[in-house]
Amino acid sequence: MGVTAITSDAEPAAAVAFTAAVRDALPDPGFWTMPVLAAVSGGGDSVALVLALRRLVPADAVHRLVVVHAEHDLRPEAGDDRLFVERLAARLGLACESRRLPVRPARGEGVEAAARRLRYGFMMETAAAIGARHVVVAHTADDQAETILHRLLRGTGVAGLAGMSRARELAPGTSLLRPLLGMRRAAARAFLTAIGQPWREDATNADVRHARNFVRHEILARCEEGAYPACIESIVRLGGQAAVQAAALASAADRLLEEHGRHERQGVIALDASRLAGLDPHLVAEVFVALWRREGWPQRAMSAAHYASLARLTAGVGTTAVLPGAVHVETDGRTMRLERRF
Repeated sequence: MGVTAITSDAEPAAAVAFTAAVRDALPDPGFWTMPVLAAVSGGGDSVALVLALRRLVPADAVHRLVVVHAEHDLRPEAGDDRLFVERLAARLGLACESRRLPVRPARGEGVEAAARRLRYGFMMETAAAIGARHVVVAHTADDQAETILHRLLRGTGVAGLAGMSRARELAPGTSLLRPLLGMRRAAARAFLTAIGQPWREDATNADVRHARNFVRHEILARCEEGAYPACIESIVRLGGQAAVQAAALASAADRLLEEHGRHERQGVIALDASRLAGLDPHLVAEVFVALWRREGWPQRAMSAAHYASLARLTAGVGTTAVLPGAVHVETDGRTMRLERRF
């Protein structure tokens, strides 16, 4: 990448290997030519990531690596986590942006979802303020497996099985990167242990009443310790295969939407239902996923069943529907019209 890691020949092999793996996962060229925002909670994964980034950043670009930390009011230890991160950043010679973000869920929103929304909003705001082109987060292969299995148990489709992407647009001009997504959580802990760097532990991560923790401790951990020692790698591999299939399906759906959809008048989308009616219903459902994505309509409340019902409408089963987000649908058998009414 044209950068030099802050390491020495005497460093433990675990530290050298982890730093090299992070280096290889970063985009090139020009990664360090713009500010980089590193999200650090104080947990082992994010502490390992920021330490590796500090070793990789060129000496004349250290000022471009900025730590960001969100403090929620969900645990009494949150203030101590913030102080830990601020002191770590200071020791590394890095700027740190931290903010207290009380969690007040919106109607119908869970606590974790609200906290995530606030965190990402803060990261986007900070990235815009400092001109960061990349925001780096510390999701690992373990997180990926947990995400995929959690979605599977909740009833996801192929796109959900793809899990988290290594990179995605966070905001116009800013990308979210996950350079640890191909690494196990244990590698980050081995790195920190090798260099004698402590980290913070969130006690709530052991509470299996939370669905994510149940998947981690009661399903995946038991599988690894029992008959399926390679379960994490297998699930992540499945996610990679699903991502390829989902991308191909999305590409075909985008093409069909372009060919058979049009903006008929302000706020009204017209689709040639007669041209879609004979296609595979799963592909037709994906056309509507593409439509929702293109128009920026609310996707979170849309389920696979909703998209399947739209596919049935194109095949002549029914004439009207009202979908989440106040999207009204009418069809006469040849043309389907969709309008979001506020």
